[in-house]
Amino acid sequence: MIGIVVVTRAALLIARRASTWTIDEHLGGLSPECVTVDLRGPAVYCGTARAGLFRSGDSGRNWEPVGAGIDHPMITAVDVGHAGHADGFGIVYAGTEPSAVFRSDNGGDNWVDLAGLRRLRSADTWSFPPRPHTHHVRWIEADVSVADRVFVAIEAGALVRTFDGGQTWHDRVRGGPYDTHTAMTHPLAPGRIYSASGDGYFESTDAGQSWRSPEDGLEHRYLVGVAVDPADPETVIVSATDAPVSAYSPRRAESYVYRKTALKGWEQAMRGLPEAKGTTVSRFATDVGEPGVIYAANNRGLFRSDDAGQSWKALDLPWPEPGLADGVEALACFPE
Repeated sequence: MIGIVVVTRAALLIARRASTWTIDEHLGGLSPECVTVDLRGPAVYCGTARAGLFRSGDSGRNWEPVGAGIDHPMITAVDVGHAGHADGFGIVYAGTEPSAVFRSDNGGDNWVDLAGLRRLRSADTWSFPPRPHTHHVRWIEADVSVADRVFVAIEAGALVRTFDGGQTWHDRVRGGPYDTHTAMTHPLAPGRIYSASGDGYFESTDAGQSWRSPEDGLEHRYLVGVAVDPADPETVIVSATDAPVSAYSPRRAESYVYRKTALKGWEQAMRGLPEAKGTTVSRFATDVGEPGVIYAANNRGLFRSDDAGQSWKALDLPWPEPGLADGVEALACFPE
């Protein structure tokens, strides 16, 4: 069975199914922001906007703050590197506002500041437009194929890389994404990275050294979510809209889901999803044990596709109030 973690600003919600669906609610009032799972546990990590990073060692049933070493209370991104490990744990990376990345090799007991990130030449240009005095780490993608290769997206200004677990850093490259919201790597496509960005869709096949932007058929180019079929690195799903104003607020939202394959360019993939108007951008999750399956969540609910995004079916879950009504910040899966 699969557990599904849904992050909303109101609470962290974990859906489990035995004979029926149940929902556990955690971290209420702390403004959850991001989530990741260490599949060795599974341990679950959730970053909040107010109280730092929390961890659960029992699949999300109980939570505690992580150990010392993260200097900022606003955690905006978190990921676990599964290609390498230390002391039996996946290596955990946490990103903050202001932009910094911290690393833990012992399951979050303590953390090291990867300070070289802030010495990159582009750092002076990073800025989050709604609050131009600051910026933050929007996404961390620890490469699923190569230990210590990590991609970090700064909102806004750069997608940067480290190949040695954060000891040294490589700055953004010409032609690459500027405003990455979500990035993915794939175990069947080493060196490939997919970027859903405010400035469009980008792909690299050489670990971010060069980029291309296949956008034929993509009518809306402010992208937020990206997912890839666990069984096919050529089948890609994104959530898209025209601008930030129509992405996140249910009152103004109008968002779409697109799909592309090796044989076809981008096409809308909305069958079974709610109409675009009034629907916030979807967040996606996949599990390596479910080939062809993609989960999507937005303010209208949680949806499952078992044909790699060609069609979707709503999951009828007993969400506590306010449920998903204000939109979804992040989504993750783990095996139960």
